[in-house]
Amino acid sequence: MRRFLGTVVLGLALLTPVPATAAPVDRQQDFAAAAEKYGVPVSVLLGVSYLESRWDDHRGSPSSAGGFGPMNLTDARYVVAHAPAGNEFADDPRGDERRPSGPLPDTGTPALDAPSMRTLPEAATLTGLDPAALRTDPAANIAGAAALLARYQHDLGFSGAEPGDWYGAVARYSGATTGTGARQFADQVFDLIRTGASRQTNDGQHVSLAGTDLRPATGQLAALRLASTTSTTTECPSTVDCDFAPAAYTQTGASKEQYGNYDWAHRPANLKIQYIVIHDQEGYYNGTVSWFQNPAAKTSSTYVMRSSDGHITQMVKTSDLAWHAGNWYLNMHSVGIEHEGFAAAGATWYTEAMYRQSAKLVRYLAQRFDIPLDRRHILAHGNVPALVPAKIPGMHWDPGPYWDWNHYMDLLHATPRPARFGGLLTISPDFATNQPPVTGCDKSGSGNPCPPQASNVVYLRESPSADAPLVTDTGLGAGAYDIADWGARAEAGQQFASAGRSGDWSAIWYLGRKAWFLDPRKAPTAYASAGFTVTPRHGLSSIQVFGAAYPEPAAYNGNPVPAQPVTPLPYAIAAGQRYALGEWRVPTDYYYAPTIDASYPGDHTVVRGKTRYLEIQFNHRVAFVKASDVTLLPY
Repeated sequence: MRRFLGTVVLGLALLTPVPATAAPVDRQQDFAAAAEKYGVPVSVLLGVSYLESRWDDHRGSPSSAGGFGPMNLTDARYVVAHAPAGNEFADDPRGDERRPSGPLPDTGTPALDAPSMRTLPEAATLTGLDPAALRTDPAANIAGAAALLARYQHDLGFSGAEPGDWYGAVARYSGATTGTGARQFADQVFDLIRTGASRQTNDGQHVSLAGTDLRPATGQLAALRLASTTSTTTECPSTVDCDFAPAAYTQTGASKEQYGNYDWAHRPANLKIQYIVIHDQEGYYNGTVSWFQNPAAKTSSTYVMRSSDGHITQMVKTSDLAWHAGNWYLNMHSVGIEHEGFAAAGATWYTEAMYRQSAKLVRYLAQRFDIPLDRRHILAHGNVPALVPAKIPGMHWDPGPYWDWNHYMDLLHATPRPARFGGLLTISPDFATNQPPVTGCDKSGSGNPCPPQASNVVYLRESPSADAPLVTDTGLGAGAYDIADWGARAEAGQQFASAGRSGDWSAIWYLGRKAWFLDPRKAPTAYASAGFTVTPRHGLSSIQVFGAAYPEPAAYNGNPVPAQPVTPLPYAIAAGQRYALGEWRVPTDYYYAPTIDASYPGDHTVVRGKTRYLEIQFNHRVAFVKASDVTLLPY
C-alpha cells in the first residue's frame, strides 16, 4: 500500500459522496424491471452487477475503477473534477533502515476519455436519465447498464433471448482492452449465472441469482477484435488474465547504493518464501504500474491487480525481493500483491472479480511454494510487524477494516473449521451485519465518523464492558476508532489464545494483557479452534517480542556482511500468558543486498543463524519469539 494521495486522481478515493436517493424497496425488482425494459436477460444483469459490486450501491461514491452504483458505471471526468487535494508521504517499503522516506511526485492521470472510463455518460445518452441519478440512484444505475448491454449486443450484431447469447456484450462491458481480459470477465459472469448467488447488500437489500444451466456463445468474443496477451514470462495460474510489466531496476544516483525498486535474489533456493502479503494500492491500477516502473519510487510489489476485472500485472519475479512490506525480513520471505483501491473508502471498492482472481493467484502461489492457506501466512499488510520500535507508528494498516477476509478465505477454500474443544478463538464477525464505529475516512483530521458499512474487525477493550476504554498499545498509545489506528483491533481469521469469558464478552491474550471483545452466544463474533500456543518457559517472568528472526551477532563472525541488530519491540509476554502459534519453521537469516550490482564484499549473500524463532499472533500483527524462551503447548 502506498501512503500518498498527492495527485488529483488519487484524491478520487476520498470524494465526499453525493447524497444518494432513498434505497429502493426491492432491488431485485429493479433488476427485473430494467431487464424487461431493455430486453436483457435478468440473469445477465445480475451476474454482471455481482462481479462489479456484489450488488452494493457504493453509497453514491465512486469505486476504485472510477465507477458508480451496483453496475460500476464509470464517469472519470466527473470524479476527477470533484476530487479533493491531498498530501501524504511515502515511507520505507524496503524496511531495512537504509532507504529514506520522502514525498511522492505526481504519477499522472488515467485516460479519462477512454470508453471504459466513460460508460455513465454513454448510459445517460441512451436512457435520457440525469447523470446525477445514474451516480446516486441504484435503480437508475441498473437501467443505464441494461441500456448499455442492449446497445453492445446490437452493435455486435448478435441476437437471442437466452443468457448464453449475450457473451459478447458482457465481454465488452468489462472494458478490457485484451481478449484474455474480456474473456476472463465474461467467463466469471457466466460461471456465476450457472452456479447462482445470494447475499444481503451493504444497504440491507436481499438479492439472489438462481443458478441455471447454459451454453455461453464464447465464439462471440472474436467480434470484439481485441489483442491477445499471451505471455510466457508471467508466474500466474493459466485461468487468470496476467501480463508482465517489469518494475524499475535502475541506479538513481552516483552511489551504487542508490537504486530502485527491488533486489534480485534466487528465491526459494536461498530464501524460503512462506508469506503472501495482501495490500491495497491507495491508488489506481495504471498509476501504480507506472509508479513501480519509475526508479525514484523505491517501492514495488510482485503483483498488481486491477479492480474492475481482476486483471493481474506481475512486476517483479518471485525469485527476487519486491520492496513492499516495510519490513526487510518479511520482504525476504514473502510475495506482495497490490489490489487497486482505497482502504478508507469501504468494502464496495473491493470487487468480486478482484477477490476471485486474487484468490486464484494466492492458491497458485501457495501450492508452488508450500505456503499454508491460513491467516498466519496469508497476511494483510496491516499484519506485518515493525522491525524496530521507532517504526511502529508508521506501519501500514491496509487493506483495512473493510476487506472481507471471511469471503476471501472461502474463495481460497481455507476457512478454518470450528472445533468442539479448543482453547483458541478464531475471530469471525458476520461481515454484512458487523458495522462497528470507525472515524477518519475523510482524512480531514476532524475525527468525523465514517459511513456505517460492513467490517472485518472487532474492537478490544480493557475490561468486559462497552464503556471500558480500548486497549493501549505501548508503541502507539491509547486505542482509538480512527481507521488507521490498528492498536485495539482483531480481524476476521486471526486466532488468539482464549483468556476467559464474562457474560457476552470473551477475552484473549493480546499485547501482553487480557483484551475483551463482545462475543454474544446468540450472535458470536468468534468460534473455538484447536491448535498450539507458546507461553514463557518455566522460570522466566517475561520474554521479549521481535519484529524479525535475524541471526545472532556471532553468525556474522568471519563474514564481510555487517551484523544486523536484533532489536526487541517494546512489548513483553508475562509468565502464564499464551499466544497462538503461527509458524514453527521460521528461517533465521539475513539477506545482505546493499548495491545494485553486488559490488561490495559479501554483497547479495545470505547469513544464517542458529537461534530458533517461532512466529506468533501477538496483537493485530504477527511477531517472533525465541524458541528457547517458550514452551509449546496444545490448546
